[in-house]
Amino acid sequence: MSNNKRILVFSATYNEIENIRELISGIQKNLPDTSILIIDDNSPDKTQEVIKELKKKNKNLFLIERVKKLGLDSAHKAAFTYAIENNFDYLITMDADLSHDPKELPEFVKNLKSFSFVIGSRYVNGGKCLMKGSRLIMSKLGNQIIKILSGIKSNEFTTSYRGFDIKKLKNFDLNNVKTKGYSFFMGTLFELEKNNIEIKEIPITFYDRKKGVSKIPRAEIFRTLKNLFFLTLIKRFFK
Repeated sequence: MSNNKRILVFSATYNEIENIRELISGIQKNLPDTSILIIDDNSPDKTQEVIKELKKKNKNLFLIERVKKLGLDSAHKAAFTYAIENNFDYLITMDADLSHDPKELPEFVKNLKSFSFVIGSRYVNGGKCLMKGSRLIMSKLGNQIIKILSGIKSNEFTTSYRGFDIKKLKNFDLNNVKTKGYSFFMGTLFELEKNNIEIKEIPITFYDRKKGVSKIPRAEIFRTLKNLFFLTLIKRFFK
C-alpha cells in the first residue's frame, strides 16, 4: 500500500487518555509500516504516559512532549517540520478523539500518489458528518460561509484529516500560516491556494467524539469569522 513511501501519521493530544490506545492501534492496523508522531501538550490526565508505554513495543511510534498547552496550530507546524527534517514523503494529520476513522488512511495514501494535498471532506458526495444539533449546523454553515467568501474551490475547510506530499510541496510551508487555534485549518487552505496548489477532497465520515470532552471554545467561532474576513481582504486587495 505505501508504495515504498515513508509515511508519517500525526496527531496532537491533550487529555486523550480514553482514546489514544484505540487511535494508535487503528493507525497500525490500517497502515502497518507507517510511523506515528504524537505531540502532547503536557496532558493532566497523563495521556503521554500511555504513549510511552506503547512506545516500548513499537519502534515506529514517536512522542514529543511539550511543557504546556501550546495549541493545535503550533503542534501541526511542528509535525510538518518534523516530517521534512526526518525525510518523510507523506504527512497525514488527524484528530486524536476518534472522530477520524483510521480505516480511511489508505485512501489518503492512494490519493497522495496523484495529488500533493488531500483533505478529508464531510461535505462532498459520500462524505458524512455525524455531529448533532447546533454543532452540526454551525459546522455546515461555517464551511459554506468560508467557501462563499474565500472563493476557494473546496467544500471542507475545518477538518484536520489531511494529507501532504512533503516532497512535492516545494514552495509551501505550514509555518507560513498565520492564523492560530482552530482558524489555522482554514488558513492552511488560503496558503495552499496562494501557492496554486490543488485541493483534492476525498469523502470521510466524521464521528462525534464518544469519550472525553470537546476542546473547542465558543469564542473560536468568532475568531474564525474575524480571521475569515481578514484573510479574504488580504486575498482580494493584496494579490
